[in-house]
Amino acid sequence: MAHPAACLFDLDGLLLDTEPLHAQAWQRAAQHFGRELTDGELMQLRGRRRLDCADQVRLWIRAGGLEVPSPEGLLAIRQPIAEALLIQAQPMAGAQALIQRCLELDLPMALATSSSREAVQLKARPHPWLEAIQERVHGDDPELKRGKPHPDVFQLAAQRLGVNCADSWAFEDSPAGAEAALAAGCRVLVVPAPGADRQLYPREGLQMLTSLVDVLPLLNGTPQ
Repeated sequence: MAHPAACLFDLDGLLLDTEPLHAQAWQRAAQHFGRELTDGELMQLRGRRRLDCADQVRLWIRAGGLEVPSPEGLLAIRQPIAEALLIQAQPMAGAQALIQRCLELDLPMALATSSSREAVQLKARPHPWLEAIQERVHGDDPELKRGKPHPDVFQLAAQRLGVNCADSWAFEDSPAGAEAALAAGCRVLVVPAPGADRQLYPREGLQMLTSLVDVLPLLNGTPQ
């Protein structure tokens, strides 16, 4: 199998095991305002930008007939919780080996994440192996018009690497991220979150993996 022109990586829940920590932070913030989030609602927040998530949580609070905080008020509760938790995040299975393999094959890499630059720096600080991914599109990138599930983050990442999305592999874990990568025209490889409802993912066009370890045999072909 030919190698991709580039590998475009999500971060949260794909390279780092942050999603349960994000969920805990959103849950505790919502509880502060009297709303208990369901597992299904927490899944809907995966892969999306912080402000988009805050807007969604505020809608759920409003739907419960509760006093709705401002986005700033909600995030003032949520962010300190998240920051304390996220520095504990561990690498996902196969993540370090995959990044190393891409380096060995001289495959261009980019991070295509909904997390802000500041949040990525916080989460990546204990993981120097992530420094190998030098091109990064963050959720607060000034050139990024729309977040996932729109395709913009992958399109911008490919553009900066000088490759076509159609020739690139995008790695995701969330339904929103998978939808974004598909819309961008990438080959999409997904490591679903444990216990995730497969009905939430696009029905066609995805290659489902057990973990990133499954990708290593796919990179044994001849580069394009």
